Amino acid sequence: MSPERYARIQQVLSQRQHDLTLLMEEVHKPHNVSAIIRTADAVGIHQVHAVWAENPALRKGTALGSQIWVKNKHHSNTAVAVAYLKNQGMQVLVTHLDDSSIDFREVDYTKPTAIIMGQEKSGATAEAVALADQSIVVPMVGMVQSLNVSVAAATVLYEAQRQRSEAGMYGESQIPDDEKNAILFEGGFPVLYQECQRRSLPIPRIDNNGCIDAPASWWQALQYS
Repeated sequence: MSPERYARIQQVLSQRQHDLTLLMEEVHKPHNVSAIIRTADAVGIHQVHAVWAENPALRKGTALGSQIWVKNKHHSNTAVAVAYLKNQGMQVLVTHLDDSSIDFREVDYTKPTAIIMGQEKSGATAEAVALADQSIVVPMVGMVQSLNVSVAAATVLYEAQRQRSEAGMYGESQIPDDEKNAILFEGGFPVLYQECQRRSLPIPRIDNNGCIDAPASWWQALQYS
């Protein structure tokens, strides 16, 4: 890994937000999933969540490709997903228009926050709305009644990014050292990472120069296993 790439990955990881995330509830179009994850990466989200009970292809990650920078956690259903997020101490928001909805800009996103984005055609399920702490909307004054799900996600996430940036929440890494090391290895040495996965070898340490710091036994196992 070049010094430039090592520095770039370290810079990205230093700004990752462990307590800001999205839950995609049956978002099923691959281009929307990809666009949402791209935006999540852009605002520093470390992990997104998804419920894909009816789409095994997406559940296996084929539509996501090789997601090094934004991890994905699949949940079997919405109730399980929301319970997991609330157990992480997050306020759970859902994009949905109802009598209790508030403008998405009225939310304090400096708090640990998860945002539920519903399915493209039908939106968030009644279960998601009932389980969420608050419904939010993006105000619209045109003829159409909703935004594309990836556009809505980007709109809300950049408000969260704005608030968090003003609060000085970017720049200090929230990622545990062992997880950061694994990301550095995967992002800096993708071919060797795949070999380690295939051969069930441990992830080696990456030193402060972006080089692999592993004993001779590891290199021998990589070569001969």
